[in-house]
Amino acid sequence: MIRVAVVAHHDHRRAGALAQQLISWLRAEGHEAWMPASEFVGEPDAGVGADRPTADADLVLSLGGDGTMLHAVHLLDGAAVPLLGVNLGRLGYLTEVEADEAIVREALTNFAAGPDDGGWTFDERMMLEVDIIDHEGVRCATRRALNEAVCEKLISGHTVDLLVRIDGEPFTSYAADGLIVSTPTGSTAYSMSARGPIVSPKHRAILVTPVAPHMLFDRSLVLDPTEMVEIEVSGERTASVAIDGRAMCTLERGGVVTCRPSDATARFVRFGRHHYHQVLKAKFGLTDR
Repeated sequence: MIRVAVVAHHDHRRAGALAQQLISWLRAEGHEAWMPASEFVGEPDAGVGADRPTADADLVLSLGGDGTMLHAVHLLDGAAVPLLGVNLGRLGYLTEVEADEAIVREALTNFAAGPDDGGWTFDERMMLEVDIIDHEGVRCATRRALNEAVCEKLISGHTVDLLVRIDGEPFTSYAADGLIVSTPTGSTAYSMSARGPIVSPKHRAILVTPVAPHMLFDRSLVLDPTEMVEIEVSGERTASVAIDGRAMCTLERGGVVTCRPSDATARFVRFGRHHYHQVLKAKFGLTDR
C-alpha cells in the first residue's frame, strides 16, 4: 500500500478529471490517495479532497507541466517525498510520463512494487535556500528554489543597481535589468533565456546570470555549490524578487537576497535511464548533423 497525494494544474481542462479518475483507481487498488484541500480542482462532490498535508505521502503525483512540478516541490517544503510528473502540456524537462491514464496506472503500479521490481530510480536535484531581508533588516521570506531566485527592475526602461557578494566578499556591481541565481535544473529556464549556460542537472553548482546588463562584463558565473551569493539593492530604484516564478516582495536600497545550497533536494521518479540530453535535443529540434 502506498500513499499518493495528487497535485493538478488548476487551469488545464483535463487535469481535474484525470486526477479524480486516478484517485478512484488507486483507492480501488487498496492504496491511499487524495488531493490536498488547498489544491483541489475538479468536481466538488467527487470525495477526493482531504485536509491532509502533501508531505504525508509516499509519492506526489503531479498532473500538468514543469510549472506544476515546481508548485508541488514548493508544497513539500523540503520534505523528502519523491515526485512523479505527468505531462499535460508541451515537452517538459521535469515530467516523466505522458497523460495517458493506462500509462500513468502502469507507472503507479511499478512505483508501488518498489525500485527493484518496478524498475525505477530517483533523480535527485539540488535546490537553493533563499533568504530575503529588507532595508530595515526584516526578513521578508525564506524559501527553497528548484530553478532560480531573480532580483530585477520594476520600472520599464530603467535598470536596477545590484551589488553581488560571493562568500561575503564584494564581486562587482551590476547595472542591469536583473540578476538570476539558478541551479543546474534552472539553467534551462529563465537563465537560458538570458543567454546563461546549460548545465547538466547531475552537477551541483550555482549560476549567476545578468539580465540585459548595461556594462562590459556580461558573462554568467558558474560557482561551486558551497559558495554563498548575496545580491544587495545598491541604487535608488526598487527591485522585485521572485522565486521559481512566484513574486515574493520588493526591496529598496539596502535590501539583500541571499542564496545558498539547500540541505533538501527534489527527488523525481525515473523509469529506466532519464535521457536529459535527449529531452533538450527534442526541445530545440536539434538533428544529428
